[in-house]
Amino acid sequence: MRPDATSVPRPARLALYWLGIQAVWGALLAISLQVRSTELVVANPLAAYGLLATSGAIVAAVVQILAGALSDRRRRSAPDRVAFYVAGGAVGAAGIVWFYLAPSFAQLVAAYAIVQLGLNVAMAAYQPVIPDVVAPGSTGVASSWMAAFQSLGNAVGAVVASLIADARVVAATIVGLLAVTCVATARHVRGLPLRSASGEAAPPAPRAAFANLFGSRAFVYVGFFTLIDYLFFYVKTNAPGAKLADVTATSGYMVLAFTVAGAIGAASAARPSDRRDKRAVASVGGAGVMLALLALIATHDVRAAFAATAFAGAAWGVFLVADWALACRIVLQTALATSMAVWNLAIVVPQIVAPSLTTLAVARFGALGGLDASRLAFSLASIEILIGILWIWCLPSRFARNNARSVQL
Repeated sequence: MRPDATSVPRPARLALYWLGIQAVWGALLAISLQVRSTELVVANPLAAYGLLATSGAIVAAVVQILAGALSDRRRRSAPDRVAFYVAGGAVGAAGIVWFYLAPSFAQLVAAYAIVQLGLNVAMAAYQPVIPDVVAPGSTGVASSWMAAFQSLGNAVGAVVASLIADARVVAATIVGLLAVTCVATARHVRGLPLRSASGEAAPPAPRAAFANLFGSRAFVYVGFFTLIDYLFFYVKTNAPGAKLADVTATSGYMVLAFTVAGAIGAASAARPSDRRDKRAVASVGGAGVMLALLALIATHDVRAAFAATAFAGAAWGVFLVADWALACRIVLQTALATSMAVWNLAIVVPQIVAPSLTTLAVARFGALGGLDASRLAFSLASIEILIGILWIWCLPSRFARNNARSVQL
C-alpha cells in the first residue's frame, strides 16, 4: 500500500510545481527570448525571435502528445506519474543553463528546444493532477491555485530575467525554483490515491464539446501570446533611444504587474467557477483582457499602460480558473494526460501562430519594427480573444455547471 493513502489533496501543494514551471516560461517567453534574440541577431531581432518562438513551440506540440500517452500507460501500472515530473524537470533545467550561456543563435535555438523537450515531458504528466486526485465538485478551487501559481510563477520569472544582469544567476535562480517546487509537489502526490476512471458518465456527443473548448481556448491564447510577445517591442518603440537594459526592466515591471494582478484575479474566481456557469466566468475574464488591449492601443502614457496591463492580468487570472475547471470536466478520464496534452495544444499552437501571424500582418502593412506594429498586434489580439469568448458559448451548459459529472471524449 502507498504511504498516506488516506490523505486529502491539498490544492496549494498540488499546484506548487506549476509555480516553478511557469517561472521558467515567465522568464523565457516574456523577456529572455526577446532579449537573447536581440543580443545575438542585431540586424533583425524581431524575425529571429519569431523563428526561435516557432521552433520551440513545434517541439512542445510533438512532445506533449507522446509524453502524455506514455504517462497514461504508466498510470495503469504504477501508483503515480511522478517519474515524469522529475525526469522532465531535470532535462529542462539543463536546457535552461545552456539557453542563458549560448554564444550563438544556432546554439540558442538548440538550447530552447531542449528546454521545451524536458518541461513538456513534465507538463504532460503533471497537467492532469487535478482530475487524477480531486473530486469533480472541487475543481474550481483547485484550478484557482493552478491559475494563481501560474501568474505568480510568470511574475517571478519575468522579474528575475529583467532585473538580474548576470545570465548565470538568472539560470541558477529559475532552475533552483523549478527543483524545489518539483520535490514539494512530487512528495505530496506520492501520498495520494488516484481517483478511479471507471464508472464515469458519458453524455452524448462529448467530442463536440471538447472541440469547442479547444477552439475557443486556442483563439484566446493566440491573443494572449500576441500581448505578451509584443509587450517588449511595444515598450521599445514607445521609448526610442532607450537602452536595452531600460527597455528590458520596464517590460519586466509591466509583466510583473500583469502576473501579480493575475494571481488576484484567479483567487477571486475560485468559488464562482465552482458555483456558477464556467462559460460566464471565462467570458468575463476574456472581455476584461480585450478592454485592456484597447486601452494599450489608445495610450502613449507609461502609467496608463501599466494600469491597462495590470487590469489585463487580473482578467486573465479569472479566465484561467474557468479554463482549467472546464478542462477537468471534459477530458477523457481513462487517458487524462493524453487528453490534456491535446487540450494543451490550444496553448502550444498559438505560440506558433501568434508571432507568425502578427509578423506577416505587420509586414503586409509596412509597420515592421515601428509603433504601428505594436498597435496592429494588440488590435489583432483583441479580435482573437473576442472570437474565443464567443465560441466558448457553444459548450453545452451541462459541461459548465457543477450538476454535471466528469465526462469522456
